[in-house]
Amino acid sequence: QVQLVESGGGLVQPGGSLRLSCAASGSIFRINAMGWYRQAPGKQRELVATITYYGSTKYADSVKGRFTISRDNAKNTVYLQMNSLKPEDTAVYFCNKDIQISSGVRSRPYWGQGTQVTVSS
Repeated sequence: QVQLVESGGGLVQPGGSLRLSCAASGSIFRINAMGWYRQAPGKQRELVATITYYGSTKYADSVKGRFTISRDNAKNTVYLQMNSLKPEDTAVYFCNKDIQISSGVRSRPYWGQGTQVTVSS
């Protein structure tokens, strides 16, 4: 069974940096797109960044120039480097991956449990 585990969240001061990681384990044939979402209390979940199998990336306007998404296929891991953090970035961050468990099987999304990021002085 495929499992996703996020790590790297925590408390950081405004202007600081954090690096989130999300590793997948289990029966995996191929991981297609990967992404990060976040949800603040009382707000809807929003897309932060995505990266395709071939490395094409997209970012929410609010994080462009500050966040960088990357992937390491050998480790089945996606990363989110967050710099110049602002209080508005405070949220639970969720990892999402489209995963094929075997050849010929349609990929489907898997989600991690989330990791808390708090930006405060």
